[in-house]
Amino acid sequence: MKNDSLLFYRIVRDFLTIYLPKQRGASQNTAKSYRDTLNLFIDYISASQGTPLADISFKCISREPVESFLMWLETDRGYSVNSRNQRMCAVKSFLRYAAEKDKILMPLFLDVKVIPKKKDTRVREIEFFSESALKAILEQPDRNKKNGQRDLFFMILMYDTGARAQEILDLRLCNIRMDGKNPYVVITGKGAKTKNVPIMEKTCKHLKSYLHRFHIEDNPEEYLFYIERKGIRSQVSIDNVEKFVARYGKKAQETSTDVPEHLYPHMWRHSRAMHLYRNGMPLPLVAEWLGHAKMDTTMRFMQMLIQR
Repeated sequence: MKNDSLLFYRIVRDFLTIYLPKQRGASQNTAKSYRDTLNLFIDYISASQGTPLADISFKCISREPVESFLMWLETDRGYSVNSRNQRMCAVKSFLRYAAEKDKILMPLFLDVKVIPKKKDTRVREIEFFSESALKAILEQPDRNKKNGQRDLFFMILMYDTGARAQEILDLRLCNIRMDGKNPYVVITGKGAKTKNVPIMEKTCKHLKSYLHRFHIEDNPEEYLFYIERKGIRSQVSIDNVEKFVARYGKKAQETSTDVPEHLYPHMWRHSRAMHLYRNGMPLPLVAEWLGHAKMDTTMRFMQMLIQR
């Protein structure tokens, strides 16, 4: 590895392992979001410039590829303007840290710093899918394959709990409670607030089958959903979830016209809330189930859904 690349990856490492958690005191979710952004950014630079990952350095980065990366997120990955702006903030934060560590990088940071946030001029629309669309989507994973079973159960649990995708990814085995008559999972949401969310009997059956195949050793601190490389297990990334959700959505469109054209993880939360409301759950209970601190938030949320 060249000296320039070694410097780059050392600063990436220090930014993620020292600055964010120990100096800035960033939350676990924020640190993960920044890590995922840098991984995505580095992969993009490597692919777009034809540069091997081991040769990536600050010489590969300037305002132009950063702006190109942001445009790629919107056009190719389907990111919303808000998500695009969040990724941009992560890149800027990293370059600011790099410039503070090595002043020769200050011109690079100052050049990227002036990239403005993009204004969202579109009417924000909350999307959801029908129960028949859900059925079509859940029929796509091949449950005989290990990854297929994992993806299927992930989508089932995300729908049943109404949790955000990252909240499901953060679940560990110790957060699963099935020792009583009313099984539930302990979800950690925004602001590190926890809530106990009951799960249905059908979900429990899928959970038991999943645990039997993926967690024979029953380590309480292990992530419920993981990937394994060379015998080492690590948490599934949000990008991985976005990819398989989109893939199953495209396959489901071949058999059902009810499936939305662009399927994304947060749509599960919207859809579950709408289905509960249409099946008679009062709005105050929907608000409590969603974890909204204010009823006004739920009212705006439901009005946008009902108007569609």
